[in-house]
Amino acid sequence: MQIRVGIITISDRASGGEYEDLGGPALRKVAENSTWQILCEAVVPDDASRIQETIRSFAQQGCGLILTTGGTGIGPRDVTPEAIRGIMRVEVPGFGEVMRAESMKLTPNSILSRSLAAIVDGALVLALPGKPNGAVECLGFVAGAIPHGVALAQRIPTSC
Repeated sequence: MQIRVGIITISDRASGGEYEDLGGPALRKVAENSTWQILCEAVVPDDASRIQETIRSFAQQGCGLILTTGGTGIGPRDVTPEAIRGIMRVEVPGFGEVMRAESMKLTPNSILSRSLAAIVDGALVLALPGKPNGAVECLGFVAGAIPHGVALAQRIPTSC
């Protein structure tokens, strides 16, 4: 099964041109190395409505996996988890649990992360940290479950 991917960087500064997006390109490299097909990419501000619109648009364009980077902390503008929860069919808590547990082995600050996964409109959506290394590491921690998760999100019959 070919996994079709959308990548969304969520950052007020990057979307305003004040800061170079590093998270999106880091995730793009991982996706390319995984032989996933990248369909869509965007940089949006920390705005729940814009995040939701972009996720839904990517799902409608055929992305079975949508990777977001940014907005998962506890700052006043960090709204990615709330945006996703506002449009999800179901949350998949194991992804966030594993990302935090494995990240705790690297930095105690990972306990402040609100990374998560959910099913939105036939896509598996992963909310990853905003720091490029953190996003790539967290994606690596859960990569083994992604193909099955995407198949289930797209209602493709699986062996289990």
